[in-house]
Amino acid sequence: MKEILVAGAGKSSVSLIEYLLQHAADKDLHITVADAFLQNAVDKINGNKHGTAEKLDVNDTEKRQQLVRKSDIVISMLPPALHIELAKDCLLFEKHLLTASYTDEGVKKMSEAIADKDILFLYEMGLDPGIDHMSAMQMIHAIQKDGGNIISFKSHCGGLVAPESDNNPWHYKISWNPANVVRAGKAGASFKQDGEIENIPYEHLFSPENKVMVNDELYSFYANRDSLAYIDLYNLHSAKTFVRTTLRHPDFIKGWASIVDLQLTDETKRLQTAGLSPADFFKKHVDENGLQKALPNDPTILEQFAFIDFYDDGEHINKGLLTPCETLQYLLEKNLVLTPDDKDMIVMLHEIEFEKNGNTHLHKSCLVVIGDDNIHTAMAKTVGLPLAIAATKILDGTIKLRGLHIPIVPEVYEVVMSELEKLGIKFELVES
Repeated sequence: MKEILVAGAGKSSVSLIEYLLQHAADKDLHITVADAFLQNAVDKINGNKHGTAEKLDVNDTEKRQQLVRKSDIVISMLPPALHIELAKDCLLFEKHLLTASYTDEGVKKMSEAIADKDILFLYEMGLDPGIDHMSAMQMIHAIQKDGGNIISFKSHCGGLVAPESDNNPWHYKISWNPANVVRAGKAGASFKQDGEIENIPYEHLFSPENKVMVNDELYSFYANRDSLAYIDLYNLHSAKTFVRTTLRHPDFIKGWASIVDLQLTDETKRLQTAGLSPADFFKKHVDENGLQKALPNDPTILEQFAFIDFYDDGEHINKGLLTPCETLQYLLEKNLVLTPDDKDMIVMLHEIEFEKNGNTHLHKSCLVVIGDDNIHTAMAKTVGLPLAIAATKILDGTIKLRGLHIPIVPEVYEVVMSELEKLGIKFELVES
């Protein structure tokens, strides 16, 4: 029997754990789900005889190493900063490690040792990063194999709300880690546009002018943190434009630009929220930081701010000392929640321009996934299923790759994308 450890049982782990449990009998698997809150793990196992729930404080080295030692493969669904502890354990005990998070500098330093131990650390194996890499590389390799020279690569992806559940002025509901939603874009963005390197600071990142059509729907986008690093990985040095972005509704981008202008994502100052209503907090924050000139007068933004309670004089926040960023997160989690009947939506679009035989061509490929409800979300499916499929394919020997990798090689993306297609996660060529 093969042992799989899933560390972290948050929102994005639902489909991952369900897939593993559904295939446990025929693949002879046992799945241990460990979380800082035991009930999270218990709920995800849901009484399945092929699973065990464990309480895990990542800082408890003895318990953490005990769980890693008995596993054949570890899937980390922990916050990105905590992956490194599991990575060290997996290297020590020679266990495979998978995660949906970006490859960090700490694990990169372990690259040679990982290869020497003949194990696989597969990072960026979720949605974005993850499915974006795999689907893009399928297109890129097919174009290159057919003699095309790629001159422009644009990849867009967004976790959005499904049209039938879009009933607030932000046109958005939280379907993944709320802290990541609030802090998105803080590092600014670097990308290549028409042969020039562009570096966009956080303050100018959310521009309503950046728009793209997807299946006759207009979306706005903002560039992801560092597109340039993927030029080498994708081997697209010939591309004059190379950018990876996040999709949002145009009104969301407009409202979020105002949020940034008002320094409401600041993490350096703290306010005592005891006895403060949201309106009190908002006024105090604006007054103490001299931000009166940044106050919005756009009707859409005013409606958005009212929706997340910035003008509410009622119930007090009463959360002690909070930064503006933490206060904003509290208000978003309260007001932009997915209700039980809500559905989220994933939209991904690749735009690849290439030259062949003296002519210029454009290929566009699109993925749209709708969630089932507020638990079985499109986000949970598209983040968790690639990890689950890869884990089973590593354990049965289909994927033999070793070392530190992201899923840009055919050995990984061909098998995983094929399985995802069977599960209804399928790209459509919308222009060629």
